[in-house]
Amino acid sequence: MEGELKKVLKYWMEGEITSFIRVWLSAYLSLTYCYIAAKMLRSPGARLAAFLPVVCLFIFLPLELHSVHFAGTTGFFLAWLATFKLLMLAFHQGPLSTTPSLSLPRFLVVACLPIKLRQDDVKKNDTGKGSKPMLINYGVKGALFVLLLKVYEFDDRIHPKLIKAIYSFHVYLCLELILAMAAAMARGLVGAELEPQFNEPYLSTSLQDFWGRRWNLMVTRILRPTVYLPVLGWSAGVVGRKWAPLPAVMSVFAVSGFMHELIFYYLGRVKPTWEITLFFLLHGSCLATEIGVKKAVNGRWRLPTPVGKMLTVAFVLVTALWLFFPPLLRCKGDERGLAEVAAVADFLKDVVRALTFTASP
Repeated sequence: MEGELKKVLKYWMEGEITSFIRVWLSAYLSLTYCYIAAKMLRSPGARLAAFLPVVCLFIFLPLELHSVHFAGTTGFFLAWLATFKLLMLAFHQGPLSTTPSLSLPRFLVVACLPIKLRQDDVKKNDTGKGSKPMLINYGVKGALFVLLLKVYEFDDRIHPKLIKAIYSFHVYLCLELILAMAAAMARGLVGAELEPQFNEPYLSTSLQDFWGRRWNLMVTRILRPTVYLPVLGWSAGVVGRKWAPLPAVMSVFAVSGFMHELIFYYLGRVKPTWEITLFFLLHGSCLATEIGVKKAVNGRWRLPTPVGKMLTVAFVLVTALWLFFPPLLRCKGDERGLAEVAAVADFLKDVVRALTFTASP
């Protein structure tokens, strides 16, 4: 049975897993080069010239992968997060700008994972404070994720529109759990407390609350200095400081839409239909309108909190079902993703069975 265990492990290491390891080894070697270059070069122009080959490499590396989970997460971590962080580092900005005080392991973790180290030192007696509620929170979400997987077994009895609604929750839970695992891995590697990536987005009271303070906060923190603030400064001289946030918001959502098109291309290798970009431009327009209305009423009137929550969640869900999920379904991302989860479950069962048999007398 020892031979059977080796056979299972060999199967697991072949193909996509081997490509995944090769891609990330290339990424870490490239980031090590950037770490050294950042220490040696102080000029923004010199840094940018040194980083651009790595930025191009990170855009193409996810194309080496075909798994929905591997290609999607690698594309998000490298082509989006790492490239934007390196571009900020070139101009002495962003979470990597403290390179002289960052050790190489921390640099590698912060560069390619959706985390940001806290600026304030956490006292030892506070370490682990609140960890129990977090474990319960993620435990409940993990159980809901597994429950949704069981629901898919009866998809032939469920209305297609309801299935799409379930996909929305599936995507949110999947992202939350993947980012939580990445943060936990980083916590174990660098021993630091990390800022949360989501803040219960289903409690959002407005689009401004959803996109600015609750959904994928790392992306918000990256797009603000790289897109929002430069456009804000430029547009202030054109339309005035009062209305300058509006074109800045639209620029952020346009860039986000393009990056999501790239991620979806990694998932299915299907020519973009630009529905995802339209989704983000629609949300950007509505958010800009919301900001304009708030400025006009100047706090004299606002929606009741329960109504704001209901309308926000409904708008996000309806527009996602209309524009965001169809491209994912056309490339069969849902079917392939579920098949990958089932394959991992089968692999774990085989490993446990092989280990149990090996350990038995």
